Amino acid sequence: MGKVVIMDHPLIQHKVGYIRRKDTGTKDFRQTISEIAMLLCYEATRELKLSDVEIETPICRTSVKELRGKKLAIVPILRAGLGMVDGMLTMIPAAKVGHIGLYRDPETLNPVEYYCKLPADCSEREVFVVDPMLATGGSSVAAIKMLKERGCKNIHFMCIIAAPEGIEKMQKECPDVDIYTGALDERLDSHGYIVPGLGDAGDRIFGTK
Repeated sequence: MGKVVIMDHPLIQHKVGYIRRKDTGTKDFRQTISEIAMLLCYEATRELKLSDVEIETPICRTSVKELRGKKLAIVPILRAGLGMVDGMLTMIPAAKVGHIGLYRDPETLNPVEYYCKLPADCSEREVFVVDPMLATGGSSVAAIKMLKERGCKNIHFMCIIAAPEGIEKMQKECPDVDIYTGALDERLDSHGYIVPGLGDAGDRIFGTK
């Protein structure tokens, strides 16, 4: 079973509290989402594998550590996931970025794919799927299944706020995927919004209604 890590670092808690406020404007909301993503990325990459490499310093030869293999890919779920990409790229600028677009069918309420563009070597990379909110879990499960169908094996999921219902669905449908979140909230309401949450993350990042 993949692990669920709730990142209770004081800086993350402080910044999550700030974006929950309904009077936090678009500019500050977007900037803070990016900062939280940077902090989450730092913690979520703690267990990445390293290799020993021989190098020359200005003084002598020595052995140093570097990330093993093809390294990382960041895959935001459109559109709100885009808000987390820049913060992560600040930490891992060599990462490649893919995009997955999903919308919810109004009749069935199931996620439907409308866009998927991944790095050619994505299957060889550690993939971090990102979306600020893990609510019902429908979109995240669908995105992860799309990645697996394309050969990706080392997949992690990163969000800022999660609902228990979303965590449960992820663990049932994608038991091999680790989940990293900045907060675990109480529940979903009748419209599928996380309570207390922060509203619609996409609208608040991009200033839409």
